Parts: sequence; structure tokens; C-alpha cells
Amino acid sequence: QVQLVESGGGLVQPGGSLRLSCAASGTSGITFGIYDWGWYRQAPGKERVLVARITTIGTTIYADSVKGRFTISRDNGKTTVYLQMNSLKPEDTAVYYCNRFAAPYSSWGQGTQVTVSS
Repeated sequence: QVQLVESGGGLVQPGGSLRLSCAASGTSGITFGIYDWGWYRQAPGKERVLVARITTIGTTIYADSVKGRFTISRDNGKTTVYLQMNSLKPEDTAVYYCNRFAAPYSSWGQGTQVTVSS
């Protein structure tokens, strides 16, 4: 049973930065590495949306709302995906989750709360 554990969230002022991590336990680096991975976020009262995706070869794709500010990366050996978030805005406030992109695990992690406020 694979477990996804997100961490690194918190309260930050507008313009600040955070680095999120998502560790996938119960899977090997080989299996982890053959899938694209994504970071998603869900704001209060809204649906969960994809904000960043990284392919098996490291190509990155971003939602327009975060392009130029967020950077997704992966470490297959550590079965971990990262999201570096810079120049944070109040509208980035949400719970952030990770999951495989095309074949998501049915059981999502608990997410990590990011709150951007002065």
C-alpha cells in the first residue's frame, strides 16, 4: 500500500517562499520513476486542481497561475517530489497534494496547508 505524505506547508507573508515535499512510501524508485507526478491544490470551496507536473524525463508543465513562480522537481531514488514556491500570493492559499499524474493513487495523502497572508 503506497502512502503519500506531503510536508513543508505553513503560514507565509505575500512574496515569501516555501518548499513542499511529497514522500511516497511503499513503492520502489523504479516504479516511482516510470510515472509523471503532479502537485495539486484545493482552495476552500473549490475543486482540486493541478498546478505543476513533472514527466519521467524531467519535463515540467505549470498552470498559468503559477508559471514563473513555482518549480517542481523529483528525486526518484528518494521517491520524493518537491515544489519550490516563490513570490507567493494570497490566492495561492490552499491545501497542496501530490499524486501520480495519469494514474493517480486512489488514496490521497493528507495534504499540507499553505496560507499566504500578511
